[in-house]
Amino acid sequence: MSSNQKWFHWQDETLFLQLLVQPKSCRDEFVGPHGDSSYKIKITAPPNEGKANQHLCRFLAKAFGVCGTDVKLIRGKSSRIKYICIKKPQKSPIPAVNPLQQE
Repeated sequence: MSSNQKWFHWQDETLFLQLLVQPKSCRDEFVGPHGDSSYKIKITAPPNEGKANQHLCRFLAKAFGVCGTDVKLIRGKSSRIKYICIKKPQKSPIPAVNPLQQE
């Protein structure tokens, strides 16, 4: 399943995600793949002064069952396209990235 989806990959026990983030939404939610290259997420935080980035990292940490320090924004600080890494996720709210489904 993951062979056609370029929005995530694993390196050892670290998950890398390319996300399309929609700030100022009515709720935080995982929307779904946005083409082959990104996964869309909606968040409630506004896109100013880094609030959306901080909120996104907290949301992802809770959703993947890790500490906030295990979620890093690698690229896209001022862009809607974010490249994120998550160290040793304990659960997956996105079935396609479940390590048990890896080849």
